[in-house]
Amino acid sequence: MSPHSARWAGRRARTMGEPVEGASTTAYAPPARAVASAPRGAEDEEITWRAHGWAAESMTSSHLIETVPEATPPRRWLRRTLLGLGVAAAAGTVGYCAAAGALAGEVLPGTRVAGVDIGGLSPASAEAALRQGIAKSAERPLIAHLGPAGSDTVDGREVLPPGEIGLSVDVPGTVADAGAGWPTPVAVARVLLGGQEVAPRVAVDGERLTARVAELAAAIDVPVREGYVGYRGLEPRVTLPKDGRALDQAAAARSLRAAYLHSQEPVRLSVGVVSPQVSAAVMRRVAQTTARTAVAAPFTLRNGSREVVLSRQDLAADLRFVAAGRDVMRPSFDADEAAAAFRSGLIGDDRAPRDATFEIVEGRPRVVPSHTGQAIDADGLGRIVSGVLTDGGSRTVDVPVTKGAPRLTTAQARKLGVAEQVSSFTTYYPCCAPRVTNIHRIAEIVNGHLVRPGETFSLNGLVGRRDLARGFVEAPMILDGRYVNDVGGGVSQFTTTMFNAVFFGGFQDVQHTPHSFYISRYPAGRESTVSFPQPDFRWRNDSPYGVFITTSYTNTSVTVRFWSTKRFDVEAESSARYDVKGFPTLADDGPECIPMTGVDGFTIDVWRIFKKDDEVVRRQRFRTTYTPEPQLTCRP
Repeated sequence: MSPHSARWAGRRARTMGEPVEGASTTAYAPPARAVASAPRGAEDEEITWRAHGWAAESMTSSHLIETVPEATPPRRWLRRTLLGLGVAAAAGTVGYCAAAGALAGEVLPGTRVAGVDIGGLSPASAEAALRQGIAKSAERPLIAHLGPAGSDTVDGREVLPPGEIGLSVDVPGTVADAGAGWPTPVAVARVLLGGQEVAPRVAVDGERLTARVAELAAAIDVPVREGYVGYRGLEPRVTLPKDGRALDQAAAARSLRAAYLHSQEPVRLSVGVVSPQVSAAVMRRVAQTTARTAVAAPFTLRNGSREVVLSRQDLAADLRFVAAGRDVMRPSFDADEAAAAFRSGLIGDDRAPRDATFEIVEGRPRVVPSHTGQAIDADGLGRIVSGVLTDGGSRTVDVPVTKGAPRLTTAQARKLGVAEQVSSFTTYYPCCAPRVTNIHRIAEIVNGHLVRPGETFSLNGLVGRRDLARGFVEAPMILDGRYVNDVGGGVSQFTTTMFNAVFFGGFQDVQHTPHSFYISRYPAGRESTVSFPQPDFRWRNDSPYGVFITTSYTNTSVTVRFWSTKRFDVEAESSARYDVKGFPTLADDGPECIPMTGVDGFTIDVWRIFKKDDEVVRRQRFRTTYTPEPQLTCRP
């Protein structure tokens, strides 16, 4: 036994009792006070006794003993362990504080941002180094490939500078992320382990990114075209639907943001297919069933004692079956034309609202006042007719009537500056040919029309298709370099007359189409044809004043006058004819042949000269090339 163990055993002996000889190990009798505490008469009774940290498991009235092994005192071991830990902690704290103090105020050594080392620099120096080091990658344009999702097809390619799409590196924020204050223990540990890699902080201008992505979408998107069932006469006709496509703008913005600074590969922006609501098969079924039933009978429109008949043809002209959900179609009746056509019969001109207009009295315009009145509620009538076609019921319906206001009030008309004649032009023709009827008819339709400031006038938009029902007749027109008969032929004479009123009035030419060959009754290089639906004749009122149009005609002439406020004196100058080409001689024995006299082809330049106070302020050139008109002989 070691001296330490001997001392420890002696101390236990004094505490626990005297040694007992003859035991295989050293044993002790319990102390007297412990034995005395046992109950009297408890002989042969087992009790459990614990005192002073030891136990006797089988204790009787005779002396019980316990075998005690040698041991190390636990309290001393605990104290030594805690002491060691405290010393280590103190040493670590001192070491951390020393290191942190040395590193404070600078970016931690070994710090890199996108390959740029900014470690050991002050925040200001780190920002300067980062701006210089990351400039190339931060300003590198992103390449966007736009195409169908799940495909390698590229429908569009865009080069997107980061600044244009609102992406940039937040340099101060990135340096702040790197840390330049009092470093944490974890930060100090990173330095000891070789440094840290800090991701650049990206600044995003959300509005600019969203706007640029919307521009991409506008360039690549194709609206879905919903089909419909309309009519040609009374026969249903299907206009088939067509898929559209649309850029996923939210996903595109996320993809561009994610690719910035992280990839030099093109960014794929997915363009998805937008499907129509109604399939072609459903449309064909509607055309063969519901659409035929819809125009099987006319409607009677009633307003009190007044009645008019909406014929099957008029119903079909403004009726469509349109998409109203997934593979669902509903009738839609556009009652605007019906309301205008039947206003006199259902309301009466004297009770209908009247727009302010102008009349010419002694060579000067004068305002004709407006007034309110009754009007057919076109939207309401459309819903009623559509409802009957959907749900069934009587085809005699009461027309909804509302209070109608004029579209142009007296006060508005007086502010338009329609004060004087600003231009006029007259063209001439032989009397009494069928084409003269068409010239007179189109002049009547245009007479009294007002073009407001900034408005673009369309001759086809105002007049519409020339047909027999509206008073037009068959007359020759030019088609593919030959004269053919068609309803409305000859109205180009009126178009040329109006073009010259536009020309000398100083208004903006939007669309005019010279004849394919020269016609001698028109001024060379200052004339225009028209057909329906194209070519149209359009011009824009680019003045701040209204333009009131009046027309007049005789058996041999037609005149167009513009009334407004004069801005310019306009003159015309023409070049000599050049690049002259002779005409061919042809013969035709067809039953539809119309003879042609033969005219050389040529090119001519016409200048429109704008003057103000006798000073030229603008010159505009019109160059026209005419093909030769053949000399055509019709054989019997």
